[in-house]
Amino acid sequence: MVLVWGGVIVGLAILLLAGDALVKGAVNLSLRMGVPALIVSLTVVAFGTSAPELLISIKAAMNNVPGIALGNVVGSNTANILLVLGIPAMLAVMHTSQCETRKSYIIMLAASVLFIALAFRGVFDAIAGLILLAALALSLGDSLRDALGHRRNGKAMAEIEDEPEGADPNMPWWKIIVYLVLGLVGLPLGADILVDSATEIATIFGVSDTVIGLTLVALGTSLPELATTVSAALRRQADVALGNVIGSNMFNLLAIIGVASLIAPIPVDPEFLRFDLWVMLGASLLILPLVFFGRDLTRLWGVGLSALYVSYIALVII
Repeated sequence: MVLVWGGVIVGLAILLLAGDALVKGAVNLSLRMGVPALIVSLTVVAFGTSAPELLISIKAAMNNVPGIALGNVVGSNTANILLVLGIPAMLAVMHTSQCETRKSYIIMLAASVLFIALAFRGVFDAIAGLILLAALALSLGDSLRDALGHRRNGKAMAEIEDEPEGADPNMPWWKIIVYLVLGLVGLPLGADILVDSATEIATIFGVSDTVIGLTLVALGTSLPELATTVSAALRRQADVALGNVIGSNMFNLLAIIGVASLIAPIPVDPEFLRFDLWVMLGASLLILPLVFFGRDLTRLWGVGLSALYVSYIALVII
């Protein structure tokens, strides 16, 4: 039993470290090859930070444990709204009333509705994957157009224009290669260990792989978003905190399942259609007042969101 839980921890640690290494290597390789920092931020960084979840979903689909593949995404999106926003809000009030996230929030909601509609087909297959990836391409194209427009007007944010996550102008070539190798080797290794250990835990406790995906795996893969959001909240950067959650949720739905379903079909457990997908959508709608009605994310909001997440997990496990 200790070995199994140890496998989960080791697998998750390898995934997070390998994902970070891949981002650093890919960002600096792209910049060295002359790709503009703006493009790197919108594409390389976004995909790189989603790499752990992507590898988990691909591995789970290939191992015929679709509950982990789908639960990882649905559970992560629910955790991102309720827990990743809830815990930081209890530490410091986030002035989300000052954030301009309406457009990205609408895109996230549209992605959620599209995802749920495709789920009712009973399986995420190649057709569903292509639809999701097409929606992702449209979203990225729109973001790029907006970013370029802001830059032409002199309004681009410094972190988007000049300093993508993991950028180091002085990083030597050998270090870039080491980061890339560590990322490309570590991600599939970590995914193998985590999925195998999570599957064994499901067997030991007599629960479905869906429950493990929605809870243990989803919570683990949401830790980087939680760390980023806590840091942003303490620095009073509400736009970073809220944008991080909205962007992560959109990528989870469109990119991760989009790519994974091209590798192997992902059947949809009926329980997702009855309960979990609607919880995910409901959680997303909960933050509508923060986006459209000028509400701040106060400590009371934080307590409420966190309590809802704990209640959801209890319902899933029971």
